[in-house]
Amino acid sequence: MADADGVLVSPVESYLKDLALGDNSPATSRSYAHDLLRWFRLLWLLGVDWEKATEAEAAALVGWLRTAKNPQRRRSDPKAPPPGSVNPRTGKQYLKAGYAPTTINHALTVVSGFYAFHRHYGRGPVMNPVPESVQRRRALAHRDPDSPAPLHRRARLRQRTQQKQPRAIPDAMWDELFAAMNHDRDRALLQLYVSSGARASELLGITLGDIDWSGQQLYVISKGTNVREPVPASPQGFLLLAAYLDQAGTPDSGEPLWRTRHGAEKPLTYWAMRRILQRANTKLGTNWTLHDLRHTAAQRMANDPSLTLSEVRAIMRHTALATTGIYLNTRIEDLFDKLQEHYNRPRVERTFATGYDPADVQAVFGG
Repeated sequence: MADADGVLVSPVESYLKDLALGDNSPATSRSYAHDLLRWFRLLWLLGVDWEKATEAEAAALVGWLRTAKNPQRRRSDPKAPPPGSVNPRTGKQYLKAGYAPTTINHALTVVSGFYAFHRHYGRGPVMNPVPESVQRRRALAHRDPDSPAPLHRRARLRQRTQQKQPRAIPDAMWDELFAAMNHDRDRALLQLYVSSGARASELLGITLGDIDWSGQQLYVISKGTNVREPVPASPQGFLLLAAYLDQAGTPDSGEPLWRTRHGAEKPLTYWAMRRILQRANTKLGTNWTLHDLRHTAAQRMANDPSLTLSEVRAIMRHTALATTGIYLNTRIEDLFDKLQEHYNRPRVERTFATGYDPADVQAVFGG
C-alpha cells in the first residue's frame, strides 16, 4: 500500500507481510490492504498520525461508511433497477447504495487487527482505537462449532447484522434459467454448479485432470483451506461437460477446463461467468447470482429424505453442522399446489346424530 506520493506505508507493509507469513491467502491480504488504505486516507484527511489515532477516528470511519455511497453499486445503465429495490419475480432485494453492515464490521476488524499487531511489538497507541466486546471474546473463546452461537452484546461501533435465510432458485425458475443458456459450456457449468454445490471460483479452476469420469466426481481446491477435495456431480452434468469438450476440444494438461468462446482463447474467469448469468437475468427479469446456485444445491440435498444432514455437510464442505442446518426449511413457493388445495377445500359443515330435535340443538349450540 502506497501513499499519495507513491511511497510504501511501512506500518501497513509489515502487517501485510505478517499476514502472508500466517498462511493467509493473497485475496485476504488484498482485502485487508484495501481496508487499511481507506483507514489511512481518513487519517491523512484529518491530519492524524496513525500512532495517535483514537476511538474518535474509528467513529468517524463508521460514520462515513454509514452515509457514503458504495462506488461498486453505481450502474451505467439508466434502466437498471435502483439499489435496494426488490425484484418482482424472485423477491430478492438488490444491494443497497451504501456499505453493508458486514462491510463496516470487516473494516473495523481489519483496523483492530492492524493495531493489535503493532501493539504486540510495542508500536502504536496503548489503547486500540477500535472498541472490543470482552463479553463476546469470552463467549466465543471455547465454543463448539456444532453448538449454537451464544448471545452476547456487540462492541461499540459494531453494526447490527441479520442472519438471512439462503435463497434457493425454485424449480420452475431454474428451468427458465437453464433454458436461457445458449451453449453447452454454460449449460454444463450451471448443471455442475447446482448438482455439486461447488463455489463459483472452485469449479472454474478445475483442469482435465480434476475430472473423475467413472466416479462421477470433480476435484476442486476448496476456498479457504486450499485443499484438493472431491465433490460429486450429477450424470446430466457430466453429459453436458462431455458435449462441451467434444465441441470445444480438450485443453492441454494442466490448463483450465473452461475457456472463452469469442476472441483469443483464454480461461473463463469469475467475472466472465458472472456476466453470462447477468445476461440471462436481463432476459428473464430476474436477479439470481452465482452463489444462489450453491444455495440451491444445498437446499435440494438437505430436504432430500435419502440424504442425512451430515452427508450434506460433507458434500458442501461446511465447517459446522449448524451451517448445513439452515437449509432445512420449507419454501413458500414450493407449497403452491398444497396451498391452493387448502384454500379451495370446502368448509366442513357441522352435523349432529339423528334423533335430536333441531329446536333443542339450536337452543344449546346456537345457529
